[in-house]
Amino acid sequence: MRTRHAFPTFRSIGLWFLLLLCQAMALAVSTPAQAHGDTVKVVVTGQREGHVTADITWENDGDAIDETVAATVNAVSPDGARSEGPWKLVRDTGKPAGWTTAEALPPGSWKVSVDVGFPALGHGDKEVAVPVVDPAPATSPTAPQPAASGTPDASATPSAAAPGASADPSPSSASSAAPQTAGDDGGDGTLWWTTAGVAATALAGAAAGILLRRARARRLRS
Repeated sequence: MRTRHAFPTFRSIGLWFLLLLCQAMALAVSTPAQAHGDTVKVVVTGQREGHVTADITWENDGDAIDETVAATVNAVSPDGARSEGPWKLVRDTGKPAGWTTAEALPPGSWKVSVDVGFPALGHGDKEVAVPVVDPAPATSPTAPQPAASGTPDASATPSAAAPGASADPSPSSASSAAPQTAGDDGGDGTLWWTTAGVAATALAGAAAGILLRRARARRLRS
């Protein structure tokens, strides 16, 4: 009897290919993490205007972490009476390994601790002092400066000059008044001469009438 050799089917080949692909992807993902290490280094650098600042890098090679960091920030006063947090860290712009908090600590001394849970475990703490910032003084509006003692007040000058202007007439007003006076005198003289002429005419007419009457009377007598 002849025996038949079983050849692999397309389905079995596809399953083997898929298994190899999954193993290759797992190796590609785990290689960078193994190169950086399993822990991160957390250094609390201080504060900036009350915002906690920290540098987070990989423990083995010191490279900055490119992916998202899940961390919490807590702060406690030296006497334990006050506490702030937990807050999360956000990227500090301009610094590859820099992280900061969106919230700000109030003035005073604080013991700050940072705990990282992803992409690896890490811890850091430091004593941080936040100074008290004095508020800027309010600017008051500038008061008007008083006038100098030797300088006359501008508001008093027109009122003082007003009586003088009314008491002493200007030359133009005097010259304009003079023709008006002369005109008044000329009008009165003309009226007087007119009246005198009318009276003289009346007297002359009366005298002529008397002379005509006497001449008629003489003619009648003769």
